[in-house]
Amino acid sequence: MWDAGNRSAVQEFILEGFPAVQHLGKILFLVHLLAYLASIMGNTLIISIIWADHRLHTPMYFFLGTFSIMENLFITTVIPKLLAIFLSGRQAISFAACFMQTFVFFFLGSTAFFVMGVLSLDRYLAICRPLRYSSIMRPRVCSLLVTACFTLGFVFAVAPIVRLSQLSFCGPNVIPHFFCDFGPLAKLSCSDSRSTETLFFSVAFVVVSIPLLVTIISYSNIVVTIVRLPSAKERQKAFSTCSSHLIVLSLMYSSCLFIYVKPKQTSRVDFNRQAALVNTVLTPVLNPVIYTLRNKQVHQALRGALCRGK
Repeated sequence: MWDAGNRSAVQEFILEGFPAVQHLGKILFLVHLLAYLASIMGNTLIISIIWADHRLHTPMYFFLGTFSIMENLFITTVIPKLLAIFLSGRQAISFAACFMQTFVFFFLGSTAFFVMGVLSLDRYLAICRPLRYSSIMRPRVCSLLVTACFTLGFVFAVAPIVRLSQLSFCGPNVIPHFFCDFGPLAKLSCSDSRSTETLFFSVAFVVVSIPLLVTIISYSNIVVTIVRLPSAKERQKAFSTCSSHLIVLSLMYSSCLFIYVKPKQTSRVDFNRQAALVNTVLTPVLNPVIYTLRNKQVHQALRGALCRGK
């Protein structure tokens, strides 16, 4: 996968970060460090609660726990390097490490989208097909669905990143970003990257559109079912199980659609660099807060854990 490095003049890249605000480096380092730690601790708390409380041993929380694990891995792929940039300025990264970071970033990001699509399907079955839910969403089926999400994420990430790594990089080697993202890397190539960009656009479109289509169909049916419920209390309960999921999906799709699902990957690099902060810093911090504040079962599990601790 990394043979292209031997045919390129560039043996390492320089991550530029945010030169316009470099004078605020130490303050930004502290802010992003706190955000990173808050995200790690928030997701770890969710994972721990789900593992410890038998009432949360359900398909929905199994998928949510998987998403939290991936979120921790996803931000750890990017944020440590960003912190180093804020603290020390530009950071060098080897050719192989740069493309490995790109691959892991898109592999975990793609997998997260598929897991959220599966979670939409799970909510559809729970609300619209409650009598068949337990017979369909058995533990083995849930494990197979998660395995399929990881497999699809890997398959969709491999092809465009391998193609990108096989391009020639003759210089310059400064990436106007805080991590090795596809668009800025494609812009640095001295080869014709149009076919590679088209492949990436096609893959990104499929990765985003398939879970989005599943979500739209699932929630369209969910809304129809909720509206038909006879009791206002039942309608509120059904909606409360979906609201946090919808908020997280909105945050994920808004940033990723803006950055990746466009034919010209080399355009609007400066805007993409700022929008990527939403995807890698803001959203991971908000996700655990949204899931814990808007979920009564998690509230009960937290209270139970605190009572046992006392």
